[in-house]
Amino acid sequence: MFKKTARYATLALIGLLPMATTASAETLIIGNFGTPIPMMTKVNTEEYAKAMGYDVEWRKFASGTDVIAAMASGDVKLAALGSSPFAIAASQGVPIKLFMIGDVIGQAESLIAHDGSGISSLADLKGKRVAVPVGSTAHFSLTGALKHEGISESDLTILSMSPDQIAAAWEQNAIDAAWIWDPVQSQLLKSGTRIMGADETAKWGYPTFDGWVVNSQWAEENPEAVAGFVKVTAAADAAYIDNKDAWTADSAEVKEIATNTGADAAQVPGILGGYTFLKPADQVGADWLGGAMAPAIKSTAEFLKEAGRIDSVADDYSQFITLKPLQDTMGE
Repeated sequence: MFKKTARYATLALIGLLPMATTASAETLIIGNFGTPIPMMTKVNTEEYAKAMGYDVEWRKFASGTDVIAAMASGDVKLAALGSSPFAIAASQGVPIKLFMIGDVIGQAESLIAHDGSGISSLADLKGKRVAVPVGSTAHFSLTGALKHEGISESDLTILSMSPDQIAAAWEQNAIDAAWIWDPVQSQLLKSGTRIMGADETAKWGYPTFDGWVVNSQWAEENPEAVAGFVKVTAAADAAYIDNKDAWTADSAEVKEIATNTGADAAQVPGILGGYTFLKPADQVGADWLGGAMAPAIKSTAEFLKEAGRIDSVADDYSQFITLKPLQDTMGE
């Protein structure tokens, strides 16, 4: 029943990495952001298809808002989703569950100021044009940073742009700064300066992470598939966690990530260093999905409600978290 290939596709360019498929295959679409992280070493192999029992189509999204829409429509059953978009989706009643943490965001998402913009601190953003994918973790970090500094959003011009749009606007000098993730962040740093990263806003009470979410009913009907996804992803993370120094620009792993994401291989080791990756045993613990995560998501939702992004906050966000796929994998 397992098919021999997985297809990697993006919304902007379907078939960027064409692979053979078969007409009889049952295909599962998995959403992602094309972020240079360890599991991207596996997206162009047979491993996910074999572990999950589906042909896999990898679909790249520009923001969490797009992922929420795709999952609400039922088109996508499993996807990457940032912490703030997850809080929005859960609060709006989208039937999804968070089952795995992909990465904890540090300097992998940052505020970058264009050379010559006159921006050297948050205070300098007043009167400037700042781009960010609205509804993303980067947007949450930007909003939190402004609140921490006592800066009103009306003091600057916030432009909602996808990562690709930000890169283009940057080259045209159409924006003064952007809060964005890699690989676009690394591109901007060639002619810009990092003002701060999400690691700093996390210290101010605005932590962010990228998680993996799944349609609740589909997860109940396909527990082996979800566990298979966790198994392959956790193995990729562990390979990096246990031997970070070996993931150099000329290593096979980094070259594969570069090929599958469009990132510069020379920059991938630094990009990886901007994240923290967690093994399953840590994820199910009290500091993460097994305890502190639900209150943290509620706090994020309360902040988003205050900011006018959502209308209501759930009493308890543990109902939107499941430990079963991680626990099933740990028991093997």
